[in-house]
Amino acid sequence: MILIAVLFPWLSFFLRGRILIGFLCLILQCTLIGWLPAAIWAVASLVDARNKKRIQQLRY
Repeated sequence: MILIAVLFPWLSFFLRGRILIGFLCLILQCTLIGWLPAAIWAVASLVDARNKKRIQQLRY
């Protein structure tokens, strides 16, 4: 999933059900300069979602 987030950041958001953010990321990725921030954003979001899921599991 991290490889998808780096290569296709917008697809990473789509696969996790965040459609509106995926479109915003796709627009950002369409520019050559915006691809790197979009990839970093997608990976950071993915890691954050995984950490939140772990915390949820530890609470219960």
